Amino acid sequence: MKSLLRVPRLRHTLMIASLALMSAVVAAPAMAQVTAFRQAVAEAAADDRELAAFYRSNDYRPVWTGEADMDRARRQALVQALARADLHGLPAVRYDLPGLMARMEAARSMRDLGLIEVELSRTYLRYARDVQSGVLVPSGVDTDIKREVTDREVSAYMHDIVTRAPHKAMRALPPQSNEYARLLKEKLRLERLMTQGGWGPAVPAQTLRPGDSGQAVVALRNRLIAMGYMTRSSAHSYDARLQEAVQTFQAEHGLEADGVAGASTMTALNIPVAERLKSVIVAMERERWLSEDRGQRHILVNLTDFSARILDNDQVTFQTRAVIGKNVGDRRSPEFSDEMEHMVVNPTWHVPRSITVKEYLPQMKRNRNAASHLKLYNRNGREVSRGAINFAAYNARNFPFAIKQPPSPRNALGLVKFMFPNKYNIYLHDTPQKALFDREKRDFSHGCIRLHQPFDFAYALLAKQETNPQGYFHSVLDTRRETYVELKQHVPVHIIYRTAFTQAQGRTQYRGDVYGRDARIWDALDKAGVSLGAVQG
Repeated sequence: MKSLLRVPRLRHTLMIASLALMSAVVAAPAMAQVTAFRQAVAEAAADDRELAAFYRSNDYRPVWTGEADMDRARRQALVQALARADLHGLPAVRYDLPGLMARMEAARSMRDLGLIEVELSRTYLRYARDVQSGVLVPSGVDTDIKREVTDREVSAYMHDIVTRAPHKAMRALPPQSNEYARLLKEKLRLERLMTQGGWGPAVPAQTLRPGDSGQAVVALRNRLIAMGYMTRSSAHSYDARLQEAVQTFQAEHGLEADGVAGASTMTALNIPVAERLKSVIVAMERERWLSEDRGQRHILVNLTDFSARILDNDQVTFQTRAVIGKNVGDRRSPEFSDEMEHMVVNPTWHVPRSITVKEYLPQMKRNRNAASHLKLYNRNGREVSRGAINFAAYNARNFPFAIKQPPSPRNALGLVKFMFPNKYNIYLHDTPQKALFDREKRDFSHGCIRLHQPFDFAYALLAKQETNPQGYFHSVLDTRRETYVELKQHVPVHIIYRTAFTQAQGRTQYRGDVYGRDARIWDALDKAGVSLGAVQG
């Protein structure tokens, strides 16, 4: 008996399917056919409450295996999407398209069709969830990734594929952000480079400077030409053109743009295409975790870039350097999204309990006058003299005092902090430690984000509600009193971690994996079946 489903063969490694029921093949009475199909669907879906509920509500009608043009269109759209799963950096093995095609081709009865009907739905749901909200559970990879990704209900996914044009429904599943589209374009570019041999040999030197010459300089020149930072040149010396190319490369990789190819520049230059491709695939997965609308105006803190930006309609309208949590213990800055509601000018620093008992209590045990700029308060909120406290009697569990630092230019928070109240007690703030912003790698804080230009950041936020934002800010600052300034329109804040990120114009930029999070994500994706498709440096 011939298959009830006609399945086309592979073409150019993509399975392009146009599946059709062959009429008048099954000789059994029509009612018996329907009953066999319905029973098979009910049995196959029984262990999935939501999917079973969908088919009951749909009166067990076929979604994928019917004879109608729309059923064929759904089958074709699904097979095409699965054939291109690796385009999105998804684990194609997870959907087993060859096995699915073989089972469709082997269908010989209405019961077979009922079973393959449910399998097609399960595969569609698996793919839809993966491409829309991610393959991995963020917190399962790293507990400091606080993003909670919620899958849509089965009924919503099934409603989409049933009521919408199938190909449009499939195209609507991946993130629709400009960032995702640009990352996808970069992925394709890097894959082409891999097939062509990558960027060529690594540069065999630790440091090269303007004025140097020799084979290492030629290798540096050729590497930058292959990367697109220089046009072809026959120069053998580290001339002005090469220095300018190095400076551009440095600026686009978060390095000090001094034109000297030192240790950190050489490390970034010699990273192979395959490693950059991993960063892009990880960034695409991360973009699926951040699938909600970022907001026309939003604040983007990229931990790997040590930066904070304000974006309006995908354009950067303000940018400043940032210091992030130190890469030790519980000081690493978490990733999450919230809304900035207000700023506090002349803030009091309420020292977190963890810092109080881990850092200041041991100091005060040794010397009661240590950290004299800080004040102690009892449970009633009254200031307590240090002379009245026997610090030796307390430990991290029973220390009963709160520690605060009053407003001042020396305050650990500086002169302004920016609040998006959250359970992680993370916010953006000024700092008196300005020298830290001159460092290339800036992980020094206890977790909060310190800003290099906090006043300018405040002006940019207030510009939406004050005719003279700078004058207004300083009128509040000059009171020297702690003052809350509400933002009339809350601004979404996204603390992200991207070792690969794009711009509206210009090349994709790359950064170091300061906390090692992207390496862990790639390892998890690799174990799930994500493949680079080729191996090349």
